Amino acid sequence: MTLRKRFACAAILAVTGLFASLTGAAASHADHTITLTFIRTGQSTSNAAGLIDTSVPGPDLSGLGYQQAATIAKQLRPNGYDGVYASTMVRAQETAAPLAKALGKPVTVLPGLREIEAGQFEGQPEANAQQDETAAQAWLGGDRSVYVPGSINGDEFNARFGDAVQTIYDSGNLNPVAFSHDGAVMIWVLMNVKNPDNSLLTSDPLPNTGRIVVVGSPQGGWTLTNWNGKPR
Repeated sequence: MTLRKRFACAAILAVTGLFASLTGAAASHADHTITLTFIRTGQSTSNAAGLIDTSVPGPDLSGLGYQQAATIAKQLRPNGYDGVYASTMVRAQETAAPLAKALGKPVTVLPGLREIEAGQFEGQPEANAQQDETAAQAWLGGDRSVYVPGSINGDEFNARFGDAVQTIYDSGNLNPVAFSHDGAVMIWVLMNVKNPDNSLLTSDPLPNTGRIVVVGSPQGGWTLTNWNGKPR
């Protein structure tokens, strides 16, 4: 074999090896499993007033809400979260702030984590939210074409929230925490985990600073492991 051919063969082998290495690394990254913790925000001023408010940026935390944010930060700090995320809604970022500060990490804001828009129920008493359960129940039953009156349908919501989850996954964080909202978190989780219990939406609704934990990946699917402090 001539010297030129030897160099050519060596170059081909080197490129092939590099490609295999990069492909293997990409595959390994694509298939990794994460533990994703969702936290509902602390009490907002609208919560305190008993009003539905899903606007962006929306209301601040109430005095109690700030206390709840400080308390949950102390409780969660030992969990070693490697990424902190929040929705575009002010109350989510305010709830995330104490934990992010304790961990020495920034809060990454993702629009997809926002609450489901209440549509025609916006600004009404929270008691009226029960009238809005028709769409959510339809989504959980498999019909995502149903719209919240004056708002979005299940496909639109699932795509938006799912994009945010994909962004969190693609960050490389293995134990991230995301501060979001009760309706958005509960419904997305129940729509997407392999072991849903749809009765939880009404039998065990997420309280302020309550948490839901899922394990898995967008590709391999998600498993619900904890709902409001209760292992599943």
